[in-house]
Amino acid sequence: MTALAGDTPDALWATSLRRWNTVCWLLFAVMAAGLVAIDRPGESKYVALVLLGGVVLSYAVLDRFPANPVVRPHVYLSVLVVALGGLAYLRGNYAALFMVTLPHYWMFGRTPKASMTFLGLAAAATLAATVLRQDGWTVEFFTETLVSTVLVVAVGALIGLWAHSVVGQSAERARLITELEQAQAELSEAHQRQGAADERERMAREIHDTLAQGFASIIVLAEAARAGLDSEPARSAQQLRSIESTARENLAEARELVGSPRRPGQAAVGSVAQTLRRTLDRFAEDTGLTVDADLEDLECDQQTRIALLRCTQESLANVRKHARASTVGVVLARQPYGVELEITDDGTGFVVESSSGFGLDGMRKRLAELGGRLTVTSSVGDGTRVLALIPPTASKNGATA
Repeated sequence: MTALAGDTPDALWATSLRRWNTVCWLLFAVMAAGLVAIDRPGESKYVALVLLGGVVLSYAVLDRFPANPVVRPHVYLSVLVVALGGLAYLRGNYAALFMVTLPHYWMFGRTPKASMTFLGLAAAATLAATVLRQDGWTVEFFTETLVSTVLVVAVGALIGLWAHSVVGQSAERARLITELEQAQAELSEAHQRQGAADERERMAREIHDTLAQGFASIIVLAEAARAGLDSEPARSAQQLRSIESTARENLAEARELVGSPRRPGQAAVGSVAQTLRRTLDRFAEDTGLTVDADLEDLECDQQTRIALLRCTQESLANVRKHARASTVGVVLARQPYGVELEITDDGTGFVVESSSGFGLDGMRKRLAELGGRLTVTSSVGDGTRVLALIPPTASKNGATA
């Protein structure tokens, strides 16, 4: 409602204004009682009561109904200016009303310019009315009335400008705090969205590296088993057992994905070489390809073990689907610069720069999370070499824990 307090006054200003408002009502009551009880009946008494009543009524309407369409803030200030001038002309005790209502010029003036304008009009009205009441420019007017009025107006203007500046700074701080809270909320929401996107990407990578690869293997084995049901029943039976085993592994992977996630620091069961050996044996059994493996017996943390396993599974899946190779070589070794996994094949090869598959990108991101890197070397007709490197800071966590 007020320019001084603003739309959102802090607790200090709100409390101060409520106290000043109480003082105003007490002063109005005292002045009304004085006019009724002390002044002698006459026209000036009733006119003073009407002027004071106009101020009280306007202030009450504006205080109780700030959004009313009739008594607006500037209307109340205009009534106050007229009342002060009239009381100054009728009586000499207008000063108390003038001093107590000084904050109203800043509360209802909307802007410093409007507040100063109404304050100046009030001072001019009281001085002009005093001159008229005293029949001219008397020594008393200059020594008492003029000096005291100028001092009151000057002090009121300085205090008002200071208060307006303080409240303006407070409002600016409140605006900045609101903007900061909004920025923090937006940042928190952005972090949540990014976290959700990262989790979706992680789940997509896990599904691709586990379930999708398993289903692809099941499809290939099922097609081969169906084709050899009549001619090679023993081999078809073995392929059906592989389908069953792969399906069970996929079921276990699915349960793990929807259940509690792996803990990054959890120790792996067995060495990574044993894990890779089982994967390579299954691959050789399912595809009939020759697999030459040189796997150093390493102890790694769970994250490193999973990364090496997923890189191996993805590389073997690419060999199965695209390479048309006859031999696959796998070398796992710990080097001074970290754990190194090399997977090669003698297949048809491909142009690395034109590859846009999800698998290679997923391997790169998985290794990057551990500070590692993936290098793929291939050319058409010359086979493919996949080299995964995980630095010692990641690969030795499990051994040093």
